[in-house]
Amino acid sequence: MIDAYSAGAVAFVVLVTASSAFAPPDVFSARSQSSLHSTKPQPIDPSGWPEKFPAKEHCSKCGLCETTFVSHVTDACAFLGDGMARNIDGLEAAVHGRRRNTQDLVWSDISRTDDGIAEEGRFGVMTRPMQLAKGKNVEGAQWTGVVTGIAVSMLESGMVDAVVCIASYDDDGNDNNWSNPQPILARTVDDVLRGRGVKPALAPSLAVLDELKDSTDIKKLLFCGVGCAVQAFRAIQHELQLDEVYVLGTNCADNSPTPEAAKKFLSRSFKDKLDGKRVRGYEFMQDFKVHVKYDDGTDQSQPSYERLPYFSLQGDVAEFAIAKSCLACFDYTNALADVVVGYMGAPLDSSMDTSSQTITVRNKKGERMLKCAVESDRLQLGPVASGSGSHEKLASTTVSSDNIVQKMAGGEM
Repeated sequence: MIDAYSAGAVAFVVLVTASSAFAPPDVFSARSQSSLHSTKPQPIDPSGWPEKFPAKEHCSKCGLCETTFVSHVTDACAFLGDGMARNIDGLEAAVHGRRRNTQDLVWSDISRTDDGIAEEGRFGVMTRPMQLAKGKNVEGAQWTGVVTGIAVSMLESGMVDAVVCIASYDDDGNDNNWSNPQPILARTVDDVLRGRGVKPALAPSLAVLDELKDSTDIKKLLFCGVGCAVQAFRAIQHELQLDEVYVLGTNCADNSPTPEAAKKFLSRSFKDKLDGKRVRGYEFMQDFKVHVKYDDGTDQSQPSYERLPYFSLQGDVAEFAIAKSCLACFDYTNALADVVVGYMGAPLDSSMDTSSQTITVRNKKGERMLKCAVESDRLQLGPVASGSGSHEKLASTTVSSDNIVQKMAGGEM
């Protein structure tokens, strides 16, 4: 039997296979480094992305370089120099109190001595086994509201003064466009609720750093972000002089470089099936299908779904719909967050609205975050996430025969 745990392994192998063709630059010019460390750091105009940014086409648009913290980019960026190896290997023990147990690594179902639970070698430091969870009392969430529920509970309880998250805006400034990410420094529950839903395009979470540093009323912060943004944030968080910092991460893979690229992916893949419908989000799900959540555009409408098998996607999808930074990324599991929410290892119900997600808790701060959400009735914890079956054959078959992987690797489709 092949389950969601194995499906996650396929995604990991696909990323590793693709990354060799998309390795980020090791260095950039000494002149550029000198200017970045000038006495008065100048943020880079986002309209110059990616050509004007240090990591060029491998820039994940985390937002760091759009602030005066650009002076730290050589030490913080996940795609410059030693990148993720420097950040994760150097910061994992500092953040969590210890490094992951690399001996806790299972290579096949035959060698398993446990009950099929996630191991630290692949998934990072854990204080407890990966667990299933659902959000509670979060209307309008893309899934059940696990991430939003944790963030709201921490703000409501006074555990934090503000939350850095990503809202969505359309061209008119309305926060109802699923594909257009906009970072905000949320001080109210209503602000946090604007961040509901998965954003399919690169999002500059760190673009609010200067606003945050200048805000004298914020001493306790929750930062929400994907792996590359979390790595950069961890590298500079000491500069913010905050009393308490919590980090809520999500599993992440193959974001589109721009909102336009995400929309192009849907229009090419689903053709006219989504015409006249308001898309609320989409995911590559455990059943190896792309699930697009949509409604008829009215506030009272109930969500519906279109589904398309992953293996029927056109082979050139990665060329325009997946950011180069994502193809070079090895931090799908978000190793430096206190708590990570995803769905690798979670069973699939009929839809996102009813399916559980997985929660990884990495340290004592993460335990406090979960306790707050549960006691605030914003989170319902389920059993340990477990699976069965051997992922090696499925993963190797995917790498050798999948159209998208073959196209990225230069093979025949």
